Amino acid sequence: MENFSVFDIVGPRMTGPSSSHTAGAVRIAYIARRLIGEEIAHVHFTLYGSFAETGRGHGTDKALIGGILGFATDDERIRNAYEYAKEQGVQVEFTFSDEPAEHPNTVKIEATDVNNRMTEVIGRSVGGGNILITEINELDVELSGDYPTLIVRHTDEPGVIAEVSHVLAQLNINIAFMRVFRHGRGKDAYMCIETDTPVTREMQGIILHLCKGITELFAV
Repeated sequence: MENFSVFDIVGPRMTGPSSSHTAGAVRIAYIARRLIGEEIAHVHFTLYGSFAETGRGHGTDKALIGGILGFATDDERIRNAYEYAKEQGVQVEFTFSDEPAEHPNTVKIEATDVNNRMTEVIGRSVGGGNILITEINELDVELSGDYPTLIVRHTDEPGVIAEVSHVLAQLNINIAFMRVFRHGRGKDAYMCIETDTPVTREMQGIILHLCKGITELFAV
């Protein structure tokens, strides 16, 4: 028999009627916010499948706004997310698409920060508040958000992965899982490193200083 946790049975702590359409949506947008790393000026959400069909009724739109503003899944402010976005000067747009998607609860987030840099994230809400980030800036990835995660954008060249792994070991950070995704040999690549403990900002600075070939680094 497959093992399940209490979380799988009762679902996450959340505001809203649906773990998949509300809590999952918050988590996807929250991770996108962490990836962006700067204050957001404008965000465009494109909803697909069930998200598009029933998202308004389940509060998926408010959940996504709440997540992109940095709210947790159980934050009561999600109910008034549109008002909070307006107060913070974040312009919000939605497209409810009828185009087919590989998963019924899919959203594409296109966010522009205050420095006019655009970040694109595609994610799925897979049930019980669980999610999967499948694409970052047109690069296929697999990111669940279940562990503290370090995302390292780098040039695909020999030695970068080994250097980052070595520095993490020196910082006493244990790697639980690591996946590497790339556009091609010598091109843009991402390391998604799930760790047992969070990688602090100070640690991130050490990694950036000691490891060559890194162009960006995020912790989520």
